[in-house]
Amino acid sequence: MKWKLTGSYLVSILAIVAIVVILNVIILVTLLINQRTGIDDVESNSGETFTRTFNQYMTLENGEPIVSPDGVRALETNNAFLQVLDESGRVVSEIDAPETAPDAYAPIELIHIYKYKDDDLVLYFIGEFEDYSYLVGFPEATEGRIVTMIDPQSVLAYLSKAGLILLIVDLAVAALIGLAFTSILTKPVYRLTERIAQLKARDFSTVEPKRPGMYRPVFANLNDVSETLTTYESEREELEKHRKEWMSNVSHDLKTPLASIQGYAELLDDRDLEEAERIQYAEVIERQAMYMKELIDDFNLTMRLQHGDFPLETVATGLEAFVRELVIDVLNDARFSTRDVSFASKDAATRAIDRHFMKRSLLNFLYNALLHNDETVAVRVTVEHDTITIQDDGTGIDAKDLPYIFERYYRGTNTTDSLGSGLGMAISRDIIKAHGGTVTMTSERGVGTTIRIELPA
Repeated sequence: MKWKLTGSYLVSILAIVAIVVILNVIILVTLLINQRTGIDDVESNSGETFTRTFNQYMTLENGEPIVSPDGVRALETNNAFLQVLDESGRVVSEIDAPETAPDAYAPIELIHIYKYKDDDLVLYFIGEFEDYSYLVGFPEATEGRIVTMIDPQSVLAYLSKAGLILLIVDLAVAALIGLAFTSILTKPVYRLTERIAQLKARDFSTVEPKRPGMYRPVFANLNDVSETLTTYESEREELEKHRKEWMSNVSHDLKTPLASIQGYAELLDDRDLEEAERIQYAEVIERQAMYMKELIDDFNLTMRLQHGDFPLETVATGLEAFVRELVIDVLNDARFSTRDVSFASKDAATRAIDRHFMKRSLLNFLYNALLHNDETVAVRVTVEHDTITIQDDGTGIDAKDLPYIFERYYRGTNTTDSLGSGLGMAISRDIIKAHGGTVTMTSERGVGTTIRIELPA
């Protein structure tokens, strides 16, 4: 993986360099062919251009070439001299020619002077007028003449070779620089992929990389993710432990009444059994069957609540009267008739609720407060506007148990009653949520527990 990343970056850099080199060559050739910045100006003011156009100042009079006054001034302006030659190369007229200038020129001398030699720093150019030719000399010329012999094939071969060498050198340099750059760049990326693979393998340990550079925030975030996943993993393991315990308890809870039902059913087969005993055994079977039905109903209800398959039949209900009736029902229960349960209300609201399931939810909270504390516990139930509060001064809940109270499958460490499905608190919470409400619980060991239920409009 590491070398794969490095190779990818390196190939990208080499490709970019190759493209840049090719574009540079194309641009250079284009400029050489099409761009003549400065050259046009030089050519328009050069001695050669002046010489070629000088015949505009010349005329023939009686067959003799004559230079106009404008031509003379032009020669003076350009600090040049003129020699007019006939067909044999003899000088027939001249203007400002130096004394050392020849009176005649052989054809080979003209070729030599024009192409290969500038005598005494004099730059010569040759022009043509009618049957005459003329030499224009520039003694103080700032220009110069360079004669170059070119073999197109050799030049093409040289340029090809030079271009290839240039491309190879550029790519080699780019490869070295790219290798160093990508090595620095890909090492942290490789470490990042290792960290992600580590997280995928459920190894949530944090790592402090060497020289993370620009990737420091990324590594910091990955460490935060590791810590978060560590917490989630711990919670998951704890919940899994509770689930297994719950499965064990449920299995036991179902086996116990089944064993009773089976045992008493066998006893009912005894023909010598008295009628009173038969009735007693039948009542036990019925009671155990009802208990099993309640367990199964709880399983079914919690699954429906969990998956949102739970239609409510709501009616507008005053919370004060509804909760007061619940408290009265609890006090009318023989088990709790002497308990300290009080009720108070202030500005109670009216809400659309499913009375059957809301009653089940609130009664479960009340029964928990009474069953999981001693008989001296005081329970205070209050309704204020849209908030129902159930508060007790009992033993409270351990801090380690509090986050899991509303989880399915959970029974707290202070639960002494082994009966029940372990789904009561989860069902109660889900019923409140199905009404659009919220449930919060606060508790302190040795101080008591407070459950606050809010039913907003």
